[in-house]
Amino acid sequence: MSFADQAYLNTRVSIMAARLFDPVQIAAMAEEDLQTLAGRFDLAPILDQSLGSRAKSRAIEQALIQTLLSELTLLIRPMGPQARALILSWGRLFALINLKTLIRGKLYDLDGDEIAENLYELPSNVRLDLPHKDLFRAENVLELLRRLEQGPYRLIARQAREIYELRHEPFALEATIDQRYFAALAHQVAQFHDANLQPLQRLVGALLDRADLMWLLRFRFRYGLSPSETFYHLVPSFGLMHRERLLELVNLDAIESVLAALPPPLDKLSTHSASIIDVQKRMGTHLYREALHTLRDERPGVARALAYLILRRMDLQLLFALIQGGLLELPRDIVRIAVELAEPNCPADTTLSEASKPRARD
Repeated sequence: MSFADQAYLNTRVSIMAARLFDPVQIAAMAEEDLQTLAGRFDLAPILDQSLGSRAKSRAIEQALIQTLLSELTLLIRPMGPQARALILSWGRLFALINLKTLIRGKLYDLDGDEIAENLYELPSNVRLDLPHKDLFRAENVLELLRRLEQGPYRLIARQAREIYELRHEPFALEATIDQRYFAALAHQVAQFHDANLQPLQRLVGALLDRADLMWLLRFRFRYGLSPSETFYHLVPSFGLMHRERLLELVNLDAIESVLAALPPPLDKLSTHSASIIDVQKRMGTHLYREALHTLRDERPGVARALAYLILRRMDLQLLFALIQGGLLELPRDIVRIAVELAEPNCPADTTLSEASKPRARD
């Protein structure tokens, strides 16, 4: 990008960053009633429609995703091809969520209308390259993936198809889609050879750190995969979970041992986590801090843009959780726990010891 484009992008990110929630604002939002909260974020018209709670929830989720992707589209306007490709690779996460929905619909022989109700409407720059109606016509999962092999998702579709032909396990199919998504993101970062490289490696490294640790714990100890099978599903990070460390961790025989072997600042997970859900929450905090650090750096515009989008998505997920709590008429203390303003007073997941026991694969 030119100097002027870099300056424009940094200014745009700084302006948008004012929309991010701070802790005081989150605490205040958690005490607001549903109508007040929806009105503040221009979501009240959805609540006024004669829809059931489930349909309202889905419409609000769609509106929040549309907000995020509209901001993504605005941010990529001044970017060159390399930077734009990276940001769009991140945004295609939502298209892959749609792909998983389509796959599950085919696996369980669901009606097309029922599948359509659970698909997100996405802008052209991140959606699947074929219309949903064409994908509905696919006779089975393999045909659906073959149809996608001619477009921008061809690498993901091809590898997912090959894995499914080999193993016929929905778990392996979805794990492959996730792995290829993060591998593509890492590949996009590796194309940078300027001032953006280091901050992007740190930021995307934190994304990969979180994904790798959660995959390792679940694949190794929940699904009972061998060390080699588990390692196959991981994407070495630019950050803490690099290849050598992953090779070391997958060969440990208990979750407690994995957590105890983590480097700073993740080493504290072993003393503060009672369940895999606790680990996931704390890894989310790790990513949040890294994204906030990148956002506060005034120099690398592309990295700051990606950091903003990551933080913005976290905020909109939190807002959706608050609205969902209102739609379901949940008690206020339960909603506060859901958005991590309060600690749960009962176990929400199995203990780490219980989670170390292999389970039947989902």
